[in-house]
Amino acid sequence: MERSARPTAAEAPGRCVRRREGADLDACVELLAEVHRRDGYPENWPERPGDWLARPSLFAAWVAELEGRIVGHVGLSDGGAEDRAPGLWSRRAGVPVEATAVLSRLFVSPAVRGRGVGALLMERAAGEARRRGRHPVLDVLTSDTSAVALYERLGWTLLDTVDQRWSPTETVTVHCYAAPAAPGPERPAPSGP
Repeated sequence: MERSARPTAAEAPGRCVRRREGADLDACVELLAEVHRRDGYPENWPERPGDWLARPSLFAAWVAELEGRIVGHVGLSDGGAEDRAPGLWSRRAGVPVEATAVLSRLFVSPAVRGRGVGALLMERAAGEARRRGRHPVLDVLTSDTSAVALYERLGWTLLDTVDQRWSPTETVTVHCYAAPAAPGPERPAPSGP
């Protein structure tokens, strides 16, 4: 079980973020159903929500716990054909698409919003992306204004707003974001005089 050696500011007694385990999927699906009823996320309810949360391109996922109950989730994956942010970041930074990692499947229980859970999940996933030498990016529906507000509050950069084809009959508009530069010694030194 992955836990940070020192809790971050958002972690407190009884609250932690840890790697998602197979046994967590049922609780994650229940939480996702609650979020879907309340907020409409995901916009299209998946036929098999457990498979949607554990898609093959996912290489890491975490859950947030509060007093032993799962209250949030985030995943980290390679970009897929449906993800637009990796290509946008790749062109902007002059790096291959494989130098990105996509944060996805982020959701938090409505009962604990405003308590730093979403930010803590994003911090953990972005940190893992950087540890793997990748830059964190994500796509979000323009209609998901609360998620957009969180990303912007955390300093993520809007790369572009684009149409994304979800199926032959469905096109949506998404904002594409990239994480801020890594803090501390990982940040490249400025060049020039």
